[in-house]
Amino acid sequence: MKRFHVHVNVEQLDSSIRFYSTLFGAAPSVVKPDYAKWMLDDPRVNFAISQRGRKAGVDHLGMQAEDDAELAAIGARLHAADAVALAEKATTCCYAHSDKFWAEDPQGVRWESFHTHGEATVYAGAADDTGASEGGSCCGPAAASKPAAACGPSSGCC
Repeated sequence: MKRFHVHVNVEQLDSSIRFYSTLFGAAPSVVKPDYAKWMLDDPRVNFAISQRGRKAGVDHLGMQAEDDAELAAIGARLHAADAVALAEKATTCCYAHSDKFWAEDPQGVRWESFHTHGEATVYAGAADDTGASEGGSCCGPAAASKPAAACGPSSGCC
């Protein structure tokens, strides 16, 4: 069964870990100096936070596949939607070794579909270190620039 994935960039990791641990009623399953992850069963979600150079807020959403066949099926659906921006094999990101498909929805929201093969001791692989150190992240291609939404907190909509 697939697991929904949310990755949020945070400014203060310690206070964010306290907040989300209280919210979820569970401690993170992974804690690193710049990253934490909760693998929750109710709701079934892989929720991660990090301090890796991007603006605070939701970085991307995703689907975690249980096996290679499930990832291939997700990838086929993304290709059918003409949404795949990047396919990665044997990549290292977020302290994990994974195969991935990165896509972007019509609003510019980045989606990561992945199957993790094991843990890694580093946040990003050597090929990704340059981008991470220059204020980016190993987490897929940068989001496309989109105009600001007309529906803001003071607009009265939503």
